Amino acid sequence: MFCRLDRLGLTVTAQRVEPDHTVLRCRPTTAPAPCLGCGERGIRHDSVLRRLAHVPYGWKPTILEIVVPRYRCLECRRIWRHDIRAAAPSKGKLSRDAIMMAVKSIVVDRMSIARVAANLAVAWNTACDAILAAGAELLIDTPGRLDGVTAIGVDEHVWRHTRRGDKYVTVIIDLTPTRTGTGPSRLLAVIEGRSKQVFKDWLEARTQAFRDSVEVVAMDGFTGYKSAAVEAIDTVVTVMDPYHVVALVGDKLDQCRQRIQQETLGHRGRSGDPLYGIRRVARVDAA
Repeated sequence: MFCRLDRLGLTVTAQRVEPDHTVLRCRPTTAPAPCLGCGERGIRHDSVLRRLAHVPYGWKPTILEIVVPRYRCLECRRIWRHDIRAAAPSKGKLSRDAIMMAVKSIVVDRMSIARVAANLAVAWNTACDAILAAGAELLIDTPGRLDGVTAIGVDEHVWRHTRRGDKYVTVIIDLTPTRTGTGPSRLLAVIEGRSKQVFKDWLEARTQAFRDSVEVVAMDGFTGYKSAAVEAIDTVVTVMDPYHVVALVGDKLDQCRQRIQQETLGHRGRSGDPLYGIRRVARVDAA
């Protein structure tokens, strides 16, 4: 109970303190499951050892060594392991308490994944995979997360100077709170890629009830997003968001100013030229 392993269905049977970490030998306390084939109760066959990274105690990483029993059915000769999914996800390398600590460290304490991995004494990829899986389970797969969405916004985002060049994603947000004046918008999804098919696949993967409730889709001037919205949702209204409307007006104003600059003075804008000096004032007034 001191290590709070009782809620994970485990109990500590031994402890070993190493120079750089602490090891807790555990065994399951939950009842064994019957045979999946015939439903009969099996007999103890052998055991396997499973290691999990756990919440650090005493400023040292903690490792759980769980002795997992295996059972054998006398009737159908089937062999299965004791179910310890209360302690850790299937094939996971972190306990559920360690996963929640990692998620809170990222979201609340603004720690890096590298620091969280060092605290748990696991590899960076191990910590990252566990955090992403927990985020998907707690946030993306939460029932009712998309309830009440009537207006969505879609736009692209790009990360520059990555190892493999520019990386584009499609960002989808819920504009319903902004539309009704009840609060700020919220993030719905960030999808790799920027194309009509990416947005259409996301819409078609949602339920029919969600698509029926969406009335407005706001976007930039990319026709691919508009085609995807119209094809996936029958009665949707597509509009251009104010940011891109103002941006387009500003671009056209710049083009007009530059054209007049060339016609009157025969060169690009320079310091002291009237049209060059009012470039920022003109964009502000247009906005």
